[in-house]
Formats: sequence, structure tokens, C-alpha cells
Amino acid sequence: MFHATSSLDVSGGTRPTSQTASSVSDANLMFEFLLGGVTIDQDNVFLLDEEMASMRKGQQFLAQVNDGIPKSLSSMELMVRTLQARQQKPLTLGQFEKLILSVVYTAHQAQVSEEERQAWGGVLLQLANITVYELRGSFLFSYS
Repeated sequence: MFHATSSLDVSGGTRPTSQTASSVSDANLMFEFLLGGVTIDQDNVFLLDEEMASMRKGQQFLAQVNDGIPKSLSSMELMVRTLQARQQKPLTLGQFEKLILSVVYTAHQAQVSEEERQAWGGVLLQLANITVYELRGSFLFSYS
């Protein structure tokens, strides 16, 4: 939904293309969805803005979040291990979007789940570390 199938080298000083502009537009739209408010129950995320939720892009966003990111602590930990074991290969744009949405979901869970706060917080730190690596090529902290 929000990602192009080809990778772009935006750090190489190339001129923005329509795909780059579309990615930026999609990122802005994703931000608007989150800024408009969401509610999260056990299994699903809902947009509070009914107009945004009824838009095709809103429905695609909700499908991506509700079907594409892990919701349990154990499945989120599995995702972290998988991302850490990928041998330094860059993520595709779609994988990066999934990572960012997982960070948002995990931050929410760390805030609301009293009994599992520390575990969700640990996963959040690991996801943030992976995100920083994807953005700048080095980790914030090492696990060794």
C-alpha cells in the first residue's frame, strides 16, 4: 500500500521521482492517520476519524496494521530476532514501514500493559535500535 517495489538511493543526491514523491505523500498520510487518533483493542487498530477510516487508503492502512504486524509479545520478540539475524541486509520500504508500525504498536503496549510493561519496553528498545541502524548504519547500543 504505502511502499514502492523498487529501492531508491535518496542519499546519492538524485532528483526526486514521482515514486519518491508518492512515498513522501504516503508517509504524510500515514502520519495523518496516526495523528487523527487510533484506538487499539486486543487484536485490531481502529482510526477514530471516520472519514479517514472510510477512505481506500485508510482501509489499506488498517489492513496493513491489523494483518501485517505482530500483536502478541512472543510474536513481536520473534520479529525482533528475525530482523537482528538478517545479516545486515537493508530492509525494503515495505519492511521498514512494518518496522515503524511495529514500533508504534509496541510503544502503545508498553504504556498500557502494566503486567508486561518491562517486556514490551525491552522489545521497543530493540526495535528502536534496529530502526536507527536502518537509518544511519550503526546501532545505538550493542547486545554483545
